[in-house]
Amino acid sequence: MFQATRRRLAIWYTAVTAVLLLLFASGVYLYVRNTLIERVDDTLNHVVEIVERSLVIEPINDEPEQFRINVEASFRTNAETVEDDHIDLEWFSSTGELIWSTFSEPLNIPIHSDRTGETVRIVKQERWENAETPNSARATANPIQHLGSAKRRATANSEKLQGGSPSGQTSVTQDSALLLRQVTQRIEVGRQVLGYLRVSHPWFEVTKPSRQLIFDLALGTGLMVLSVAASGWFLSGKAMQPVGESYQRLKQFTADASHELRSPITLIQTNVQVALTDLELTQIETTVTKNYRQQLKAVERLTQRLGRLVNDLLFLARQDSGMSKDGFAACPVDALLMEVVEEQQLLATEKAITLNLHLVDSSPFETSPELLENWFTLWGNWDQLVRLFTNLIGNALQYTPAGGEVNVELARIDRIRYNSAAYLQIKVSDSGVGIPAEALPKLFDRFYRVDPARTHKTGNLATDNATGSGLGLAIAQAIVEHHHGQIQVESTLSKGTTFIITLPVTLES
Repeated sequence: MFQATRRRLAIWYTAVTAVLLLLFASGVYLYVRNTLIERVDDTLNHVVEIVERSLVIEPINDEPEQFRINVEASFRTNAETVEDDHIDLEWFSSTGELIWSTFSEPLNIPIHSDRTGETVRIVKQERWENAETPNSARATANPIQHLGSAKRRATANSEKLQGGSPSGQTSVTQDSALLLRQVTQRIEVGRQVLGYLRVSHPWFEVTKPSRQLIFDLALGTGLMVLSVAASGWFLSGKAMQPVGESYQRLKQFTADASHELRSPITLIQTNVQVALTDLELTQIETTVTKNYRQQLKAVERLTQRLGRLVNDLLFLARQDSGMSKDGFAACPVDALLMEVVEEQQLLATEKAITLNLHLVDSSPFETSPELLENWFTLWGNWDQLVRLFTNLIGNALQYTPAGGEVNVELARIDRIRYNSAAYLQIKVSDSGVGIPAEALPKLFDRFYRVDPARTHKTGNLATDNATGSGLGLAIAQAIVEHHHGQIQVESTLSKGTTFIITLPVTLES
């Protein structure tokens, strides 16, 4: 129980911390990514402002108030600046026709006048024929094409990894994908649109640090979660230690107190029995002796009930503390149930209740003589199992009205398909008063009784077979758990109750 509680605490510590770290890492990632995007957009907008101020606007001859952009004069000095800033420029006419560009090839991207920036993806097929062509020669062919060369550099590594010729003499054709961040500015003089200026920046300056940040955050979060899991396990153990010690002391006190109470209770019972024997031998019967006899019998009944209660508490305390050293052996459950049913048959007859025992036949596909002979045999403690089924059958008889029926069924379940051990399933069902649905979860709690009046409804303590303390089902559950089994209950008011006990044939090591 304490180990399970410790595991739950450690898991809760780890889960809560993992969620908090995940939220923190997500916030950091979004903040950094948005900051990088804002920096790129600010750079693009700054370049747009600089280029816009450097544009050479000329009037058109014979057309008053009409102007045009001198492309050669406006963009000839931007080559070095663009190369250093890793930025490409494109100039479009007022009709959207590309006039000038630093790209080696047109992008074929529609114009969207947006100063806030947009991200575009370019996928095209490129062909490289001479990888050893000097960079200076390519720069001479087009001095302002840094992004085009950046694209070639970005794909050169993948070309080498795919077996590209280092000498550069082999032609390679491949698909390349490129992300760009773009800002488009419409250039106007008065109401006349002179053209569109589009500025592009490589998007890898955002994606590359973003990927690295994701890796760093994932690694850091994973290490923190592992650290918190280890710390949570250690701290939960520390937190549960005083509780466990207190619980152990309480169980030890219960066991010691129950053990110490057995001796005086036994002495009281002995003295009461001796006094009753002396009264029986008295030849003179008076009113005083008759009253003494009745009082002594009441004391005897109460001490017997107290003795059963002490024995039950001692049994539960030993089971909880693991002090029970009762030996396990092969137990034929069919013979055990026959013995218990025979013992309870007298009470069933007195209450006019039909008590039946039904043994489910073995599987027709089983041919092993040894297995058939021990079909209902399991590894367990005979005395504890007798006490278990005596409690269950006794309760069924107690809460079943006259003319009712109590059925006991024994069957073997072989779970060969699931590669697990065989089980014995015992069902004890009655046609009694039933148990309310809200009481079922607490039915196996110690000292819990659904209806305290039902235990003594006969009004005669001498005929009461139960302890009346609410420990019977708790003891039954402890015995089942001691045998690594399970106990379940199904009940319907005014129709009856069924207890289902599942016990493994062989205990797991």
